[in-house]
Amino acid sequence: MVNTGDTAWILTSAALVLLMTPGLALFYGGMVRAKSVLNMMMMSFGALALITVLWVLYGYSVAFGNDVGAGLLGDPGEFFGLKGLMEDTTSEAGGLPSMAFVGFQAVFAIITVALISGAIADRARFGSWMVFAGLWATIVYFPVAHWVFDFDTDAGHVGGWIANDLAAIDFAGGTAVHINAGAAGLALALVLGKRRGFGREAMRPHNLPLVMLGAGLLWFGWFGFNAGSALAANNTAAVVWVNTLAATAAAILGWLLTEKMRDGHATSLGAASGAVAGLVAITPACSAVSPIGAIVLGVIAGVLCALAVGLKYRLGYDDSLDVVGVHLVGGLWGTIAIGFLADPDAPAGVESLFFGGSVDQLWRQAVGAGAVLVFSFVLTLVIATVVKAVMGFRISEEDEVAGIDTVVHAESGYDFTSLGGGSGSALHQATLPKNTESKTTEGVRA
Repeated sequence: MVNTGDTAWILTSAALVLLMTPGLALFYGGMVRAKSVLNMMMMSFGALALITVLWVLYGYSVAFGNDVGAGLLGDPGEFFGLKGLMEDTTSEAGGLPSMAFVGFQAVFAIITVALISGAIADRARFGSWMVFAGLWATIVYFPVAHWVFDFDTDAGHVGGWIANDLAAIDFAGGTAVHINAGAAGLALALVLGKRRGFGREAMRPHNLPLVMLGAGLLWFGWFGFNAGSALAANNTAAVVWVNTLAATAAAILGWLLTEKMRDGHATSLGAASGAVAGLVAITPACSAVSPIGAIVLGVIAGVLCALAVGLKYRLGYDDSLDVVGVHLVGGLWGTIAIGFLADPDAPAGVESLFFGGSVDQLWRQAVGAGAVLVFSFVLTLVIATVVKAVMGFRISEEDEVAGIDTVVHAESGYDFTSLGGGSGSALHQATLPKNTESKTTEGVRA
């Protein structure tokens, strides 16, 4: 029988998580230079469109179909086109219509692919990005989602190896989403190479209010991401909600303190980035730690990620918008921290090393995190190299200098020609006689 309260919460949570992708577009869009803002946002919107279609066709089946061997892959044909899921039946979660679960997991797939795009800002062909996104979701994300999110059921359904055999805890996607996307971002940045002027020219964010608006929308949507993963409107969802709030707030403080001590200034970009770092780190652990544990986890995440974003300059890879420094590092910390900070009184009921337990949970967390990292990094290298060889992946140096928005999309994020009342003003043009307007227009083109 359908639980209407739980169903309402999951559908609301799915809408919140969907909002995260436009929020990410704003966050990433504000962080790039003005000549790249539309392309940056288009990569998120392109992922939203493409991954939705693939999820309906076969993605859900690969992720949540009955396992076809060793916990690595769901049956691609079991739910192809979501066949058999429109009936008034409940999903493996219990009490939810199957389509509610389908929709909730779809938005996870979308945001994971969109996250990768921040590593290659300013320099990737949009068509090549779309081909890569489809291949990566098919070969990497859908199987990893099966590993992490697909649990065995009493009805005979067999799920993934990390969730069931390894028994590592990843409540809402520290491995499947953030480590997965972070490792892919690193591999993709290595294949595409550095932006022109990287390390020599200032590449400051062009619109910090946009960045902070995007971070706010991400934080708002993340309550659906984490608390919705309880798959019910219950105590677990409530604890997760509070832990998500606490860890994120603590991470902002940790990042700002690091900035102040290192650079002498606490910045708005640091506050926005710290929020995302905290959200990333608490994602796998939100059902396993206490609110105090969430604060500790968040502060450390803020400090670690603030320090990690500088690694690209030391190691020489160009991760444009710090996907590695925030999502890979934050995801690794949040996943492994469960082995240290998990409180047996939390909903997950796991004893960690600091709460009287052994290293048993710690090694499980480390193996799960390491397996996803290596799998994603290696396969992303292969996929990106093939795309680069077959159709090219990077725009030319001349186009990069001119600006990817105008070259690839024939648009500009900011059109100032209609301001100031000069010859470019729309009002001015409308009031000119025909012959004068024609001459003026020719002058503007010249």
